[in-house]
Amino acid sequence: MNERTGNALDWVAGSDAPEMNSLDVGFMALTDCAPLVVAATQGFAQPYGLSLNLERQTSWAGLRDRLVSGQLQAAHSLYGLIYAVELGISGGPATDMAILMGLNQNGQCINLSRELQQAGVITPEALDKRAHQSGSRLTFAQTFPTGNHAMWLYYWLARPGIHPLDDVTSVVVPPTQMAQHLQAGRIDGFCVGEPWGASAVQQQLGFTM
Repeated sequence: MNERTGNALDWVAGSDAPEMNSLDVGFMALTDCAPLVVAATQGFAQPYGLSLNLERQTSWAGLRDRLVSGQLQAAHSLYGLIYAVELGISGGPATDMAILMGLNQNGQCINLSRELQQAGVITPEALDKRAHQSGSRLTFAQTFPTGNHAMWLYYWLARPGIHPLDDVTSVVVPPTQMAQHLQAGRIDGFCVGEPWGASAVQQQLGFTM
Protein backbone atom coordinates (compact mmCIF):
# COMPACT_ATOMS: atom_id res chain seq x y z
CA MET A 1 0.00 0.00 0.00
CA ASN A 2 1.56 3.27 -1.03
CA GLU A 3 1.30 6.47 0.98
CA ARG A 4 -1.33 7.99 -1.31
CA THR A 5 -3.59 4.92 -0.99
CA GLY A 6 -3.14 4.93 2.77
CA ASN A 7 -4.14 8.59 3.00
CA ALA A 8 -7.24 7.93 0.89
CA LEU A 9 -8.33 5.03 3.09
CA ASP A 10 -7.77 7.09 6.22
CA TRP A 11 -10.04 9.76 4.78
CA VAL A 12 -12.76 7.23 3.85
CA ALA A 13 -12.67 5.70 7.34
CA GLY A 14 -12.72 9.08 9.04
CA SER A 15 -15.61 10.99 10.52
CA ASP A 16 -17.95 13.22 8.52
CA ALA A 17 -17.90 15.73 11.37
CA PRO A 18 -16.28 19.09 10.56
CA GLU A 19 -12.72 19.70 11.75
CA MET A 20 -14.04 22.70 13.69
CA ASN A 21 -17.49 23.29 15.12
CA SER A 22 -17.28 27.08 14.98
CA LEU A 23 -15.89 29.48 12.38
CA ASP A 24 -15.04 33.15 12.95
CA VAL A 25 -15.80 34.80 9.61
CA GLY A 26 -14.83 38.39 8.84
CA PHE A 27 -16.89 40.66 6.63
CA MET A 28 -17.07 44.25 5.48
CA ALA A 29 -20.26 46.32 5.44
CA LEU A 30 -20.95 45.89 1.74
CA THR A 31 -23.95 44.57 -0.15
CA ASP A 32 -22.14 41.43 -1.23
CA CYS A 33 -21.71 40.25 2.35
CA ALA A 34 -25.41 39.28 2.16
CA PRO A 35 -24.80 35.54 1.49
CA LEU A 36 -22.78 35.26 4.70
CA VAL A 37 -25.34 37.20 6.73
CA VAL A 38 -28.19 35.03 5.43
CA ALA A 39 -26.23 31.82 6.05
CA ALA A 40 -25.39 32.84 9.62
CA THR A 41 -28.78 34.20 10.62
CA GLN A 42 -30.76 31.37 9.02
CA GLY A 43 -28.55 28.62 10.44
CA PHE A 44 -27.53 27.16 7.09
CA ALA A 45 -24.39 25.58 8.60
CA GLN A 46 -26.03 24.05 11.67
CA PRO A 47 -27.17 20.78 10.00
CA TYR A 48 -23.47 20.13 9.32
CA GLY A 49 -22.44 20.67 12.94
CA LEU A 50 -21.00 24.10 12.28
CA SER A 51 -21.80 27.57 13.57
CA LEU A 52 -20.79 30.80 11.81
CA ASN A 53 -19.70 33.74 13.94
CA LEU A 54 -19.68 36.88 11.82
CA GLU A 55 -17.24 39.63 12.80
CA ARG A 56 -17.54 43.02 11.11
CA GLN A 57 -14.22 44.56 10.07
CA THR A 58 -13.51 48.26 9.60
CA SER A 59 -10.97 48.06 6.75
CA TRP A 60 -9.65 45.57 4.22
CA ALA A 61 -6.16 45.88 5.70
CA GLY A 62 -7.50 44.96 9.14
CA LEU A 63 -9.40 42.02 7.69
CA ARG A 64 -6.23 40.86 5.94
CA ASP A 65 -4.19 41.03 9.14
CA ARG A 66 -6.74 39.06 11.17
CA LEU A 67 -7.10 36.45 8.43
CA VAL A 68 -3.34 35.93 8.15
CA SER A 69 -2.87 35.79 11.94
CA GLY A 70 -5.57 33.14 12.31
CA GLN A 71 -7.96 35.32 14.31
CA LEU A 72 -10.40 34.77 11.44
CA GLN A 73 -10.77 31.38 9.81
CA ALA A 74 -12.55 32.76 6.74
CA ALA A 75 -13.58 36.11 5.34
CA HIS A 76 -15.65 37.98 2.79
CA SER A 77 -12.81 39.54 0.80
CA LEU A 78 -11.56 41.19 -2.36
CA TYR A 79 -10.13 38.81 -4.96
CA GLY A 80 -7.08 41.05 -5.33
CA LEU A 81 -6.45 41.03 -1.58
CA ILE A 82 -6.27 37.23 -1.47
CA TYR A 83 -3.94 37.05 -4.46
CA ALA A 84 -1.70 39.73 -2.92
CA VAL A 85 -1.47 37.83 0.39
CA GLU A 86 -0.65 34.61 -1.49
CA LEU A 87 2.12 36.41 -3.41
CA GLY A 88 3.44 38.34 -0.42
CA ILE A 89 2.80 41.77 -1.94
CA SER A 90 0.11 43.00 0.46
CA GLY A 91 2.39 44.30 3.21
CA GLY A 92 3.31 41.00 4.85
CA PRO A 93 4.87 37.59 4.22
CA ALA A 94 3.45 35.29 1.54
CA THR A 95 0.70 33.16 3.07
CA ASP A 96 -1.26 30.30 1.51
CA MET A 97 -4.85 31.28 0.76
CA ALA A 98 -7.84 29.56 -0.84
CA ILE A 99 -10.81 31.14 -2.64
CA LEU A 100 -13.90 29.04 -1.95
CA MET A 101 -16.60 30.92 -3.85
CA GLY A 102 -17.50 34.16 -5.57
CA LEU A 103 -20.03 36.42 -3.85
CA ASN A 104 -20.65 38.98 -6.60
CA GLN A 105 -19.84 39.98 -10.16
CA ASN A 106 -17.76 43.04 -9.26
CA GLY A 107 -20.60 45.57 -9.09
CA GLN A 108 -18.48 48.58 -8.17
CA CYS A 109 -19.37 52.21 -8.79
CA ILE A 110 -17.30 55.30 -9.53
CA ASN A 111 -18.53 58.54 -8.00
CA LEU A 112 -17.35 62.11 -8.45
CA SER A 113 -17.91 65.04 -6.11
CA ARG A 114 -20.75 67.51 -6.35
CA GLU A 115 -18.19 70.28 -6.91
CA LEU A 116 -16.91 68.58 -10.06
CA GLN A 117 -20.48 68.03 -11.22
CA GLN A 118 -21.30 71.72 -10.72
CA ALA A 119 -18.17 72.62 -12.69
CA GLY A 120 -19.43 70.57 -15.63
CA VAL A 121 -17.06 67.65 -15.11
CA ILE A 122 -19.57 64.91 -15.86
CA THR A 123 -17.78 62.89 -18.55
CA PRO A 124 -14.39 61.12 -18.66
CA GLU A 125 -13.25 63.61 -21.31
CA ALA A 126 -14.13 66.58 -19.11
CA LEU A 127 -12.34 64.95 -16.19
CA ASP A 128 -9.25 64.43 -18.36
CA LYS A 129 -9.21 68.14 -19.19
CA ARG A 130 -9.63 69.08 -15.51
CA ALA A 131 -6.91 66.66 -14.37
CA HIS A 132 -4.37 68.24 -16.71
CA GLN A 133 -5.12 71.84 -15.75
CA SER A 134 -2.69 73.67 -13.53
CA GLY A 135 -3.85 74.21 -9.97
CA SER A 136 -5.07 71.84 -7.30
CA ARG A 137 -4.38 68.18 -7.95
CA LEU A 138 -7.37 65.83 -7.94
CA THR A 139 -7.48 63.04 -5.36
CA PHE A 140 -9.28 59.74 -5.84
CA ALA A 141 -9.92 57.01 -3.30
CA GLN A 142 -10.07 53.24 -3.56
CA THR A 143 -10.35 50.64 -0.82
CA PHE A 144 -7.17 48.53 -1.09
CA PRO A 145 -4.05 48.89 -3.29
CA THR A 146 -4.43 45.48 -5.00
CA GLY A 147 -8.23 45.34 -4.83
CA ASN A 148 -10.61 45.38 -7.76
CA HIS A 149 -11.80 48.89 -6.81
CA ALA A 150 -8.28 50.17 -7.45
CA MET A 151 -8.02 48.26 -10.73
CA TRP A 152 -11.38 49.57 -11.99
CA LEU A 153 -10.54 53.14 -10.94
CA TYR A 154 -7.10 53.09 -12.57
CA TYR A 155 -8.47 51.58 -15.79
CA TRP A 156 -11.31 54.10 -15.94
CA LEU A 157 -8.97 57.05 -15.37
CA ALA A 158 -6.52 55.80 -17.99
CA ARG A 159 -9.15 55.43 -20.72
CA PRO A 160 -9.44 59.18 -21.49
CA GLY A 161 -5.69 59.75 -20.92
CA ILE A 162 -5.29 60.32 -17.17
CA HIS A 163 -2.27 58.53 -15.69
CA PRO A 164 -3.75 57.10 -12.46
CA LEU A 165 -0.46 57.29 -10.56
CA ASP A 166 1.13 60.43 -12.02
CA ASP A 167 -1.66 62.84 -12.98
CA VAL A 168 -3.82 62.42 -9.85
CA THR A 169 -3.34 61.34 -6.24
CA SER A 170 -4.62 57.93 -5.19
CA VAL A 171 -5.43 57.19 -1.54
CA VAL A 172 -6.91 54.27 0.39
CA VAL A 173 -10.15 54.87 2.31
CA PRO A 174 -12.35 52.21 3.99
CA PRO A 175 -15.68 51.72 2.17
CA THR A 176 -17.84 53.05 5.00
CA GLN A 177 -15.87 56.33 5.11
CA MET A 178 -16.05 57.28 1.42
CA ALA A 179 -19.02 59.64 1.75
CA GLN A 180 -17.51 61.43 4.76
CA HIS A 181 -14.21 61.99 2.94
CA LEU A 182 -16.10 63.31 -0.09
CA GLN A 183 -18.12 65.66 2.12
CA ALA A 184 -14.99 66.93 3.86
CA GLY A 185 -13.34 67.70 0.52
CA ARG A 186 -10.44 65.34 1.13
CA ILE A 187 -11.19 63.43 -2.08
CA ASP A 188 -12.72 64.36 -5.45
CA GLY A 189 -14.01 60.92 -6.34
CA PHE A 190 -13.86 57.25 -5.45
CA CYS A 191 -14.48 53.69 -6.52
CA VAL A 192 -16.25 51.47 -3.98
CA GLY A 193 -18.73 48.63 -3.65
CA GLU A 194 -22.35 49.34 -2.89
CA PRO A 195 -24.19 50.60 -0.91
CA TRP A 196 -21.66 53.39 -0.36
CA GLY A 197 -21.87 54.94 -3.82
CA ALA A 198 -25.66 55.10 -3.55
CA SER A 199 -25.30 56.52 -0.04
CA ALA A 200 -23.18 59.42 -1.32
CA VAL A 201 -25.75 60.14 -4.04
CA GLN A 202 -28.61 59.99 -1.53
CA GLN A 203 -26.79 62.52 0.66
CA GLN A 204 -26.28 64.73 -2.43
CA LEU A 205 -22.52 64.63 -1.96
CA GLY A 206 -21.77 63.51 -5.50
CA PHE A 207 -22.96 61.51 -8.49
CA THR A 208 -22.27 58.12 -10.03
CA MET A 209 -20.57 58.17 -13.42
